[in-house]
Amino acid sequence: MFQSDTPLYEDLLPGGAHWSFVMKRGHILRLIDENGGANVGMLLYNPVSPLERYNMPDTLKAQHTFHLTTGHVLYSDMGRVFCSVVGDSLGWHDTVCGTSNAGLVERKWGRKTYQEAHNDYYRNGLDCFLNELGKYGLGKKDLAANVNWFSKVVTDAEGNLRYVPDHSSAGSHVDLRFEMDTLVVLHTCAHPLAPAGDYPRQPVRYQFFEAAPVAEDDACKTSCPENSRGFANTALYHLMH
Repeated sequence: MFQSDTPLYEDLLPGGAHWSFVMKRGHILRLIDENGGANVGMLLYNPVSPLERYNMPDTLKAQHTFHLTTGHVLYSDMGRVFCSVVGDSLGWHDTVCGTSNAGLVERKWGRKTYQEAHNDYYRNGLDCFLNELGKYGLGKKDLAANVNWFSKVVTDAEGNLRYVPDHSSAGSHVDLRFEMDTLVVLHTCAHPLAPAGDYPRQPVRYQFFEAAPVAEDDACKTSCPENSRGFANTALYHLMH
C-alpha cells in the first residue's frame, strides 16, 4: 500500500478548523483521529476543471452501500475515481448527513464570535467549506454533499437517522489513495447530528505517503464491476491528459 512507512509530510489540524490542498495522483492521505470523537468534513474537486467534483449519489449507488470503508472508492460526477479507501480502522464513515451551519451551531452550542474569542470562536462546516473554496474562485454554487470521516450514522426501522456517539477512538485512521490529482477541501467541525454539550474541538493529524503502484487485483478496483469501469474511465482521462 505504501512505498515507505515514513510520511512525506504530516501536521496536526486543530478541531473546529479548515484547510485545503491538492493531493497528487499516486499518493495516500492518512487521517488520524488524535484524541477520539473527531469529525472531518471533506469535499473533492478536479483542480484542472473544478466543475468535476465528488458525487455522493453515484458513489453510494455504484457500490450498493450507505457508508464508506475499505474497498470503496469516491466517485466524481464524471464517473471517475478521485480516491480509494485502502485502509480503515473503523469500518464506517458517514456519507449522507451533510455539514453544520451557523444556525445549527448556535442552537446547540451557543454563539461565540471572533471578536469575543479570537481563534477560539465557534466555526461551522458550511462557512469553513466556503472559506476554503473562495481561495480557488469557487463558492456556494460549487458546494456538494460531503463525506464525514470518523462519524457513524445509522437508521431505525422508520428510516430516521441516528448519530452513534463514541464511534471513533484515539488513533483511529483512514487511508485514502488518490487516483487523480484532486483538490481536497476539509474541516474539523462537529458532525451536524452530534449531541449538544461542550463545543467539540477534536484535532486530526494528517500524513502524506507515496503509494505503491495499483495492482490488477487491487481490492478497490475489483470490489464490484462498477469500480472496474470507474478505474478504466480514470485511466482514459490520464491517457488524454
